[in-house]
Formats: sequence, C-alpha cells, structure tokens
Amino acid sequence: MTPTPTIAPRGNPGWFLGTLCYPQLSGEQTGGRFGLWEAVMPRGAAPPLHTHPQDETFYLLEGKVVVWLDSDRHACEPGTAVFVPGGVPHAFRVESDTARMLFLSTPAGIEEYVRALSEPAAWPWLQPPADGPRVPRERLEAVERLHGVVRVGPPPTDAKEET
Repeated sequence: MTPTPTIAPRGNPGWFLGTLCYPQLSGEQTGGRFGLWEAVMPRGAAPPLHTHPQDETFYLLEGKVVVWLDSDRHACEPGTAVFVPGGVPHAFRVESDTARMLFLSTPAGIEEYVRALSEPAAWPWLQPPADGPRVPRERLEAVERLHGVVRVGPPPTDAKEET
C-alpha cells in the first residue's frame, strides 16, 4: 500500500461504546503507516486495562483524564500527550463532564477496531447512557481477537478512589 498526499475533512461521526468518534485518517489513506481519529467522551468513560500490537498516542484537547500505564497513574490536563508502546497495558478514565482527545495508532490498525465496533451516529453528540451493554459480549470479544486487543484488567475505577 503506497500512501498518497491526502487532505481529510472531519469524518462522519460514529458511536463507539458510549463515545462519539470522528475518523480522520485510516491506514488505507496512509499506506498503513498510521490511523488518526478524534473522540468525545462522557464522564466515567474508561476502556478496560488492555494491550494491542500497535503503539498508541493520545493527545488531550479538552477535559481531564487519568491515564494508567501498567500500574502507574497519571492525571492529564489539556495539552498532554501520552505515548503507549505496543504491548504495554494501559487504560484511561474521563474525570471531567466530557473530554475530547485525538488518538494516533502507529502503525495503523486500532482505528479499524474502533470502526468495527461503531455504528453511524444519528446525531453529532454523545448518546444517552445505555441500560446495558452497548455491544453484545460475543461480538466485542470477536472484534478484540481480530484486532489483537487483549484485556488484562477491568476498566479503572473512579480516580478519586485510587490511592
């Protein structure tokens, strides 16, 4: 796959496990070099502690999040960049009402996981909270296996409860 120069307007929004994601650049567009997307997340949004083969970089545009790298906990404010090498257990939790972040997958790949578990957003803002799981567990596990995502722990608890 050979990359070509690309100007990519903000993509159509999708709902990804309770967050609002905007695809920006896919591996198809970058020759597999990287994937880029933006996410708006509600208070308490937190993926489980997990790993994947790709390096991942987060850049916090708005809000406050706490990031876990292995067992180390870091409070992050807007303007903070976090680099996570592939294979390192990591998670984060939104501590403000909302947070807006850019995500970079190097090489590309994580954006395909996000796309596989997203549905087109019916409106360009966050969904109301779900009464139960947003995605059936079997589908979530199948997509995780396909994209090399490995859960190594539950989502982080409220950062204020951490010691």
